Amino acid sequence: MAQLDVQPKKQSSAWLLIIFIILAAGAAVLLYKGCNKSSPLKADQSDTTKTDTTKLDSNAIATTPPDWNSIDFNIPKYNYDEVTDTAIVVKANDRYTIYSLGEDVLFKKGESKIMPSSEATLREVSKSILKRYKDANVGVYSHIDSTGGAAADKSLSAARTLAVKDWLTKVGRLPEDQISIHSVGEQQPLGTDGANKGGVLNRSVEIVAFPGKALQ
Repeated sequence: MAQLDVQPKKQSSAWLLIIFIILAAGAAVLLYKGCNKSSPLKADQSDTTKTDTTKLDSNAIATTPPDWNSIDFNIPKYNYDEVTDTAIVVKANDRYTIYSLGEDVLFKKGESKIMPSSEATLREVSKSILKRYKDANVGVYSHIDSTGGAAADKSLSAARTLAVKDWLTKVGRLPEDQISIHSVGEQQPLGTDGANKGGVLNRSVEIVAFPGKALQ
């Protein structure tokens, strides 16, 4: 009878050991998961910061207004394939393009209303700007010779630049807020009377495309 009492005690001890091992293993697993949750992975923010900085820099460059007082109207002539109208004189450098139109191409003498016959010429200019440049800043300059009175010339010059701007925005589809007008009048002659017949060079409209980004 004594042997029967001893055997159950051994089995009970073995089961207690197994249960203890299982509980210890479970506690270890829970502890491991708890440590991982307390120390989450940190995302590397360096790439996002660099991207945002680049975007800000490029936007700053694109929106920087051009220096309209630095335009050189005597830069070399240039040929654009899409400009076939011989009334348009194209001049260009690595900073901007100038589309030069004679006074008699756009207006009647002493008037500021654009002639219907000149609309095809202006349409060719606006299409060239849209083709070659993205977000171009456009300046419209009006030059007049000194044969009239200074006040009258200034007034006529201002009216002509405004007329060209209105056409470029309403018909040529160029953004109005990116077009500025510059009534030069007789203040900045493009040539002396001895250098051109009757001061023809001084009676013109210059459309300057000064882009923020050039399309390749």
